[in-house]
Amino acid sequence: MKRPGSILFLAILGVLLYSNSAQAQYEEDAVKKVIRTMFDGMRAGDSSMVHSVFIDDVRMQTIAPNRQGQMSLRDGSLTNFLNAVGTPHDQVWDERILDYQVKIDGAMAAVWTPYEFYAGERFSHCGVNSFQLMKTAAGWKIIYLVDTRRSDNCSN
Repeated sequence: MKRPGSILFLAILGVLLYSNSAQAQYEEDAVKKVIRTMFDGMRAGDSSMVHSVFIDDVRMQTIAPNRQGQMSLRDGSLTNFLNAVGTPHDQVWDERILDYQVKIDGAMAAVWTPYEFYAGERFSHCGVNSFQLMKTAAGWKIIYLVDTRRSDNCSN
């Protein structure tokens, strides 16, 4: 015969495990929403929407071949990125995320997102984004973004 105390313990343990799982899913969804907001803002040409998901001193970098075909690391800036997004352009900038791999530890999140980039309907390039986010009083914010860019070995 089982003791009533052990049944209560198992019930409490089940509730705690479910609660932790639900909280983890909530945080993962919140992190993904930040990234989706950034790309929705890019598609809309809305620099204010894009700006809302970054801390002001975010670090932005790109790993891509230079003119000589050698891999190089280029620094970017949030100001330049926002100006590019907000400047009217003829074609929609459509960065299509193929997958989200999210890891969260407390107030820090890391997200890996393979993508394909289209200017209107024309394929431009593919690669991977690596986001680092921090949970602030205002919610999750992007604190670091590095991406790769290539036009070959893409799935399109």
